[in-house]
Amino acid sequence: MITITNKAANKISELLNSRGAGTGLRIGVVTTGCSGYAYQLEWADSVNETDVIWRDKNIDIIVDKKWSTVLWDITLDYKKENLNEGFEFINPNEKARCGCGESFTV
Repeated sequence: MITITNKAANKISELLNSRGAGTGLRIGVVTTGCSGYAYQLEWADSVNETDVIWRDKNIDIIVDKKWSTVLWDITLDYKKENLNEGFEFINPNEKARCGCGESFTV
């Protein structure tokens, strides 16, 4: 299960509505960086047979089954501090993050 905070849900809804199309938000993981993995966010225009769909706060979250254990129990938040803003992943499965915070290991 993936949980979305109210701030993240509001931002996703705003962006999805301004986009005018899409099924929901696709959350994935790519192999990269000094720690091994990085999160990836994309708009989902379709659902594949290998996808798992979770729903929280009226947002469909689509995840490929191969990453579901890595993403299990994460919380997606949205933060805006001064000039910086963006989505933040809170993942209890993470063992470590690289110094720049872009990649992680499980």
